[in-house]
Amino acid sequence: MESDKSNECPLHGTGVSTQSLVGRRLAEVVGSWHLYGSDDPAGPLDVWLIDDQVAAVHITTGSDWCLIIEASEPHAGYDMGDSGLVAVGAIGEETPFADHIGESVLAVREDHEPNTGRVALELSFPTGRVCCESWAGDLRLTSV
Repeated sequence: MESDKSNECPLHGTGVSTQSLVGRRLAEVVGSWHLYGSDDPAGPLDVWLIDDQVAAVHITTGSDWCLIIEASEPHAGYDMGDSGLVAVGAIGEETPFADHIGESVLAVREDHEPNTGRVALELSFPTGRVCCESWAGDLRLTSV
């Protein structure tokens, strides 16, 4: 049997047990985006999956390119001066999670790298799957 320690990010630990997501009904998704001048928004940088019991799970990437999954509430947006700002708000159709609001998570699957820990999380819903990946340090969300 593989040790959970080998799946742990050296900088951020194991975070929330992804198995605890199974059975939760997705009620809302909040995201953050980096806005800079007239450029199209980058991101989302973070997503928070909020279930029907108002429990929030934060998904983002770490500086070591791991995929962080932790229990935390969405933070407020903030201004970074000349570097733009980070806006935080409810996600409409901007991510694949929008298609699964109101659905329960049926299963989860994780991918790990030896030196980084978790690098991907796939969540299965009744009508499809969403993959969250740390891709070159950025959060990438795709329907699979």
